Amino acid sequence: MTNDGLTLGEVPAGEDPFALFEAWLEEATAAEINDANAMALATVDEGGLPDVRMVLLKGLDHRGFVFYTNFGSAKGREILASGKAALCFHWKSLRRQVRVRGVSEIVSDDEADAYYATRPRRSRLGAWASEQSRPLESRQILVDRVAEADARFPGEDIPRPPHWSGLRILPTEIEFWKDGEFRLHDRILYTRDGETDGRGTGPDGERAWARRRLYP
Repeated sequence: MTNDGLTLGEVPAGEDPFALFEAWLEEATAAEINDANAMALATVDEGGLPDVRMVLLKGLDHRGFVFYTNFGSAKGREILASGKAALCFHWKSLRRQVRVRGVSEIVSDDEADAYYATRPRRSRLGAWASEQSRPLESRQILVDRVAEADARFPGEDIPRPPHWSGLRILPTEIEFWKDGEFRLHDRILYTRDGETDGRGTGPDGERAWARRRLYP
């Protein structure tokens, strides 16, 4: 990261927000007691009413932020319908926050299969058993459905359900917030810049980022 005067505290806010996020996530992983990769995921339903819940970040690259879900769940249905979502990471021990807004895409089958294979066996069975977000008359029904999936797939070779995959949030905005004394916080907003060259892309073919400081 270059020091061009734009900083978060004493740390330069470089041109690449993903590099900054990865550095913050690494520090959070060392500092937070549980789930440094937890993020609030905000969506909207068909009526435009906001919805939010906590999920876990399971993939990160220069395209975006990946999590996995049952596409029949409320969040799955809402994101697939709107193609948009927002994320918020809050690391209380570090007094930092990152907000993300963007559009969504479904991860490739290969990517989803690879992650699914890393899950514990019971979690893979649960993906078959749970009709996520749907009404459930009793806990026993879910227990029975897990047992049925267990009998159906007795070994470790449990295929990924067709309704279960990953969603990647492709950010158009990433905002970094760092606590400051007397509520004089540092806020740096990164937005996609379409004026980098004639095609609106950087040297790697991706759209570049513009940065600016916001009032706290």
